[in-house]
Amino acid sequence: MKAAFLRIIPEFILVFLMRLKKYFRNRTLNSQKKLHHTLSKQDIIYELKKAGINNGDHIILHCALSKIGYINGGALTLIDALIETIGEEGNLLMPAFPATGRNKDYLSNNPIFDIRNTPSQMGIVSETFRNMVGVQRSLHPTDSICAFGKDAEYLTNTHFNNISPYNENSPFRKLCTIKGKILMLGTTLNGACTNLHTLEDAVDFKFPIYDEKVFTVKMIDYNGEVKTMETKVHNPIWSAKRNCDALNPIFEKEGVLINCIIGQAKCMLLDADKMLKVMVEYYNKYGVTMYTPYGDNNSLINS
Repeated sequence: MKAAFLRIIPEFILVFLMRLKKYFRNRTLNSQKKLHHTLSKQDIIYELKKAGINNGDHIILHCALSKIGYINGGALTLIDALIETIGEEGNLLMPAFPATGRNKDYLSNNPIFDIRNTPSQMGIVSETFRNMVGVQRSLHPTDSICAFGKDAEYLTNTHFNNISPYNENSPFRKLCTIKGKILMLGTTLNGACTNLHTLEDAVDFKFPIYDEKVFTVKMIDYNGEVKTMETKVHNPIWSAKRNCDALNPIFEKEGVLINCIIGQAKCMLLDADKMLKVMVEYYNKYGVTMYTPYGDNNSLINS
């Protein structure tokens, strides 16, 4: 219901509501700071471990920082806590997408993607992470991923020059290969879980979810060399049909998803490889997708 409402509301009202929400959230955070109701790095490490994140884990983070509560040191403290929790054998990934809205609208303005300088629009945590020493970024014009850890190069080095951003060469699929986890920190599947798209490139997908237009984009790599690549983007009409949160019961039933709390934020921890396998299984058996979460002809509603 909420997703449907957001699709029909005029943009200027949506912007106003978002600003109003941010205002009240910031006021709450400032109040927490004054009352010393704050979180330290050790507090966050404790809660990450309690949520099921361990030494050696490979984590892609989708984060709404303000939902957690007031953190001493802000985004950098959260990142440091994650890196310390997963240790030297683990890897931390975050989306560093450059578009604020639809990728089709973004690429229609003919941007040049500069791997070093194009900022992430995925929030302060993602942008802080992008600028950290040792973080590597995949060369992709719409769906770039930043990674830190011993496998960062492997995770990011084959994203360039693939016509679709979620195939077997992408960081999203490679996260499945290394048995990684997806941490939805204060966010929902509807809001952020990009790994859901791995299904679309793993099977002969029956819906025309990619736009007919293929974009040619200029890129600047780490050596300053200008390159071009072609990429598909999602069809906005089909994007509006997504109902990702309706997949939660399936993921919970199949042991893909664990609900948890970190600070004040409701969170989810998902097994990336198991999620892909379950999505493929339910797609083949029932026609389940994020566009048809109850299967073909709503066959799973009463099952």
